[in-house]
Amino acid sequence: MNARHLRARLRSSLRGWGGVGAMAALCALAVVCALLLPLTQPPGPDGADGGSPLTRGVQTRAEDCHPQDQSLDPAGGGKTPTLDAIKDRKDRRLIVGVDQNSYRWGYLDPNNESGALEGFDIDLVHRIAQDLLGDPDAVQFKAIPTSRRIEAVQSGEVDMVVRTMTISCERLRDVAFSAPYFRTGQQVLAPKAASITGYGSPLAGKRICSADGSTAHDRLTADRASGVLPSSADIRTTVPNQLDCLVKLQLGEVDAVVTDGALAASQAAQDPTVELKGGLFTDEYYGVAMKRGADDLVRQVNRTLRDYLKDPDGWRASYTRWLHPTMDQGGRKSASATPPTAHYR
Repeated sequence: MNARHLRARLRSSLRGWGGVGAMAALCALAVVCALLLPLTQPPGPDGADGGSPLTRGVQTRAEDCHPQDQSLDPAGGGKTPTLDAIKDRKDRRLIVGVDQNSYRWGYLDPNNESGALEGFDIDLVHRIAQDLLGDPDAVQFKAIPTSRRIEAVQSGEVDMVVRTMTISCERLRDVAFSAPYFRTGQQVLAPKAASITGYGSPLAGKRICSADGSTAHDRLTADRASGVLPSSADIRTTVPNQLDCLVKLQLGEVDAVVTDGALAASQAAQDPTVELKGGLFTDEYYGVAMKRGADDLVRQVNRTLRDYLKDPDGWRASYTRWLHPTMDQGGRKSASATPPTAHYR
């Protein structure tokens, strides 16, 4: 019997019950029907099955727009008002929002006497500046917290954000994205001694930290509302910067962190008392965020990415230097070690 027939039969049987009782029963039926829908999603980048079928189904419905395939073809042309404005600045510098606390992505190494930011994201910024302005150092870096990435782009505070930012259908309504430059997914980080084994039911009764405005927080909220995550899971702890979750974990203020697996791997490398628990349970892609309507800048960044991802001295060299030590473990090469393929709209 399909959902329509079930609802019709229930409405008929509820006559005389009163509006409140009938409404409650119908709501319960809607939940049951939703749970019976076919749910599918491809495995995550690490080959894991991505969690329960329900978990995978929620992600599939949320990402029906295939967000990583929505950027502009680099071959396009036309007027270049955004590029011209950047080049016409007195100091001819690209203004880029980055992180300065994410180990191996964008961070300040105390052993680096120059005091320069370094990491995988920082290498990409230098390449974009080289292609656009002819100078890899023609960049003004601005440290932007996770929670302010979209705001910084929309307000014009920065030309772009290169900060482990996941391309999502929701975010595409607020900012434009480049083609993807990295593939990862959400994962659980917890103390090695913890009994937590991964996402979902193992987090029952646990205090979980995520960054405000992150896809991890959005996923936790949606999954607890749908029942994928137990209602006893406490997801109230959010922080402006994702790294702050690691500090709270170290202080014992939370039991687990949910964040991108690539970032979690770097944090596990920083603190040998914590480890990744379970596999990736989503499939996500990082992109460069820019203001909507800045089509000429988006196409320019995509031209850089097209070449950078193919260049042995570009993306692959940067991955080997910064991410290989933390992501390729036990003689096993991470799926993230392969540059993503661009598909344009």
